[in-house]
Amino acid sequence: MARRAFIAAAGSAAAWPYAAFAQRSRVPQVGLLYPGPKVAAPPRVAALLSGLQAGGFVEPDQMTLIQQITDGNSALVGPMVAELAKRSVDLIVAISSTGVRAARAATTTIPVVALDLESDPVAEGYIANYARPGGNITGVFLDFPDFSKKWLEALKEAAPQVSTVAVFRDPGTGPVQMQAVEVAARELELKLVALQVGGRAEIAPAFQSAVRQGAGMLLMLSSPLIGGNTKLLAELALTHRLPAMTLFTEFARDGGLMAYGPNLLANYRQTGVMAARVLRGAKPGDVPIETPTKFQFVLNLRAAKQLGLTVPPSVLLRADDVIE
Repeated sequence: MARRAFIAAAGSAAAWPYAAFAQRSRVPQVGLLYPGPKVAAPPRVAALLSGLQAGGFVEPDQMTLIQQITDGNSALVGPMVAELAKRSVDLIVAISSTGVRAARAATTTIPVVALDLESDPVAEGYIANYARPGGNITGVFLDFPDFSKKWLEALKEAAPQVSTVAVFRDPGTGPVQMQAVEVAARELELKLVALQVGGRAEIAPAFQSAVRQGAGMLLMLSSPLIGGNTKLLAELALTHRLPAMTLFTEFARDGGLMAYGPNLLANYRQTGVMAARVLRGAKPGDVPIETPTKFQFVLNLRAAKQLGLTVPPSVLLRADDVIE
């Protein structure tokens, strides 16, 4: 009874769109903002749709997905999310810190379900707290500090003679990843060479700069740019003889040395399930933030051989997947 009363009162401009679309004849529209390469989008979209379907929303009968994919062009993020807001979509799925930041700037009324593996949502002001976010944003976020130390520990064990680590950071992401890596590097007595990598054209020069500055290992922080170019990054890491690691497990499967992070496609499905919950009527501010639940450490021994590394048993034993 209370829910019917709420929907009946939801005609004001400040009312949530999900309350309004319950009275519409059309199916709800979900806008997807993905600031990464087009080539990486299809499996991510399929996983998102799988989550929405699990929550009762099958395209095209129960919902319509409007895809806004920047293909790595950061200049398109603002206009694309503005277009979704202009169309009055019923919900925005915002990928990465870049997408969430743009969605937050574009609307305070359209529900936003985020998949952001780069930000601290409380520090960024997206939410009040994990249990009760408040506002119009909820979603899947990653708690970063533990990951940064584990990455550097694995690199140090694999190449103990190396003391300087290059770090690739997409300037479009928030500061939390780099801050966590800096703390971990001090604990492990490693020197960092921080390099900004904001587009595909900047990747090859960043490798050259890393080598010039004496880096003997490479850590690549999470961003759609890194996640969407794992094959290129793996090839360049081997070419420059840099033991390298990142969050995206595809990197190790594409020929890079190591990767440790959440199952990315499972995260997209998890985000889709949360989006379906909001489409069914839950307020984003009442939906607790979720964190990834499945993690993998992937080790490529073929890459280790090419790099002239002998991977110690301590690292081998931790690997969930060893490529030989």
